[in-house]
Formats: sequence, C-alpha cells, structure tokens
Amino acid sequence: MAQIPPGGALARTQLQARARRALSFVTAGVLAAAGVVALAGNAEAVGALGDAAAAKGRYFGTAVAANHLGEAAYASTLNAQFDSVTPENEMKWDALESTRNSFNFAAADQIVSHAQGKGMKVRGHTLVWHSQLPGWVSGLGATDLRSAMTNHITQVMTHYKGKIHSWDVVNEAFQDGSSGARRSSPFQDKLGNGFIEEAFRTARTVDADAKLCYNDYNTDGQNAKSNAVYAMVKDFKQRGVPIDCVGFQSHFNSNSPVPSDFQANLQRFADLGVDVQITELDIEGSGSAQAANYTKVVNACLAVTRCTGMTVWGVTDKYSWRSSGTPLLFDGDYNKKPAYDAVLAALGGSSGGGDGGGEEGGTGACTATYTQTTAWNGGYNGQVTVKAGSSGITGWTVPVTVASPQKVSTVWNGAATWDTTGTVMTVKPTWNGTLAAGASTSFGFTVSTNGSTSAPVVGACTAS
Repeated sequence: MAQIPPGGALARTQLQARARRALSFVTAGVLAAAGVVALAGNAEAVGALGDAAAAKGRYFGTAVAANHLGEAAYASTLNAQFDSVTPENEMKWDALESTRNSFNFAAADQIVSHAQGKGMKVRGHTLVWHSQLPGWVSGLGATDLRSAMTNHITQVMTHYKGKIHSWDVVNEAFQDGSSGARRSSPFQDKLGNGFIEEAFRTARTVDADAKLCYNDYNTDGQNAKSNAVYAMVKDFKQRGVPIDCVGFQSHFNSNSPVPSDFQANLQRFADLGVDVQITELDIEGSGSAQAANYTKVVNACLAVTRCTGMTVWGVTDKYSWRSSGTPLLFDGDYNKKPAYDAVLAALGGSSGGGDGGGEEGGTGACTATYTQTTAWNGGYNGQVTVKAGSSGITGWTVPVTVASPQKVSTVWNGAATWDTTGTVMTVKPTWNGTLAAGASTSFGFTVSTNGSTSAPVVGACTAS
C-alpha cells in the first residue's frame, strides 16, 4: 500500500552505551508461529547507529509505521540500530481525532509501547499541520477552530506526557519560494499569524518537560523560507514564547542536494538558543555518492553542539515514501548499504562493508536464517542456519530472542549465553565457526512454549 508522504507534498541520549542493545530483539505484537528471518551482519559491529550516536551525545532515530512492527526483520533492525522513533503517520490529526473530541490512540500507543520496551526515545509528530486534517477541522469557524486546536494539543500531549522527548508542535507553516510568507491553511487563514505562538504556549502549559519544536522542509540551507523561520524563532526567543528546538526535515535528492551551507544554517539557529534536530532525513541515490551525502549531513550535526539528534525517515527502502529513489540506510532486504557504513563511521563506529563483501583482515559477513523444524503441544524445535558471505569467516555470533514465558531447554551445535531477562540468548559456534565463502552451518534449540505461540526473533549475524 502506498505510504503517506511525511511533511509536505514537495519534499520530504543521554550517553547510555547499552550493552544489552545488541541483544534486544523482541518484537512488539504477536508474530506468526513460524517464520524466516535473514539479516546480514558485518564483521566488526563496534556499535549500532544509536549506540554510536549516544557516544557523541546525540540520538539516532527512525520513523516507524505501526503496521510493520509485526514483520520480524523490520522490528529486529529497528531494535538493533536505533535509539529514537518517530511515528510516521500515527500521531497526525486524522489518525488520532478523525471525529471531533473522539480520540483513537491505539496505533500510536503501539509504537510508543514498543519504543519504551526497548529504552528508545520518542519524537511526537505532529500536533498542528495543514495536511492530513480530518474534514471537520477545515469546516470550523475561527472561535471553534481555536478551541479545537487547543483541545487537540491538550488531549494528545496529556495522553503522552512523560513519554515524548520532543514534539513537532507546528509543522510546515511557511510557503516555498522567495516570499517567506506563511502557508495558507485553516489555522493561518482563520486564526492569523498568532496561531503558531498560541500552539506553543498551549503545549508548554500541558507538558513543561518535553522539548517543543517547529519543523519544516526546504529550510536546510539559508534561503527565503529558512530566513522567515529564523526570524520567527528569534522573535519567539526575545519575547519568551516557549520554543526549544527547530527540526530540519532534510529530504535530499539530485534536484535538492545537501546545501553547502547546511552546517552554517544549523549553527545560526543554534546560536538563537534553541536545539536543532535533523528530523526526516532521506537522501535519494546509491553507492558511494549517497554515502558521501549522508556523511556530510552527519558531520554537520556533529559539528554543531546543539544538534541533539538525527532521524532517518524509515527503516528500509521498500517502505520509504520515496522507495523508487532508494533513499535509506537499509535496502529492501534489510541489507546494510554503503550509506549505513558511512553513517556509522562518521559517528565513530566501524562496520565491515555495505553488503557482505570481503573484509579487512580476512573477515567477512554472514546471515542468520530461522526455520521451525518440528512442533508439538507445548514446544517446538528451531534451527538457525548461518551462512558466510562472499568471503570466509572464522567465527560468528547470533542473538536469538524468545517471547516470555517461553524457555529454551536445549541448544546443540552452538554455545549459548543468556541476558538477565532469560529471554535473549547469544549463540557462538562450538566446532563449526570456520566457514568458507558461501558455506553454511546450523545450530538448533528446543523451546517450551508455556502458552506462548510467538516465533523467536533472530538478530543480525556478526562474523569474525
């Protein structure tokens, strides 16, 4: 199903080096009783994106769609790599309040619950925006519209109070082009220029702790639109309007490349006394050119002290709103692309290569694939096949998560260690660690289901 574009139609941690992150692969929701998971892992995973960013005092997040959380590869990639999530469409007005004062938080709650269960931050997106509005909003007069806007902000922020680190309070309120004018919208047309200030002041009365952000696209370099946003933020800071951060969506392609003054533009906003965040990053392209552009963006954020984090707009190319442009860090099969390695390297981590090619020092990549071999009332046997990539390996490590209250009773052809929860086991080879290029081996295990029919989740294979 086509995905609703984020933002507009024209473009779109604290330091906690969590030792358990690489082992945290439990998915939200109920998975099929059997399934297949195949994830590529590089030889030297010094740190996932979230951990590497945390070591730099930033977060590294992704947009998440609730309806994909039941896909094991999607969930395990999300869990292993990112430490912040933004609901892709689930917190927009039409999703939460399609009928006036009748709220449906189910899909957004699913994302927030998943994130909290993995120790991830959550960005709230978005409270006031001209698009994805239910029809009843546009039909209101000024007095009713102001009341509805205040109520929507209050109800949504109250529901998620204490769970959101940053809110996009107002999204895309300025026109494209050279005018620097406000965009026509029900809010602008009926409430006037003051609606943005009203929204921020309302938001602060509801949640004193969440960061309150203005978010927009095509503001990544200095131009008429970003100048207008800059003037608004400067005015807000001078008058004490509560604004804490500015989000730069950063949707780039050959027609809208990473601007040469990207870092300088981030810095001038930071100099106003607000945090800056890269909120919806995707860069169309492939190979080394795409990797170089991602590096520019990450380096720009790292060079600006008040750039607190980066969010890519999606986990995998296949679900991107710009899927034909392959703009993300993981391809449609969840393989790490050269852009992934470039981002990890820029963040100070290291990774062996984009898609499992030969690695420095003779190490290579591997994949881990799960199948259920037998099942009975109260238990099943599972098997994980480990396969070397295009070069040989001398060892491998595979994390496997079973859903509580399931318990693993036996493991063969592998040595397992357990985390403190008793649900995540890390398996290493006993006699079967050395594999030639393209060769495979397997290990197996017996699980007592104890009433749960969820399939185990196999994380990324790490080769050595």
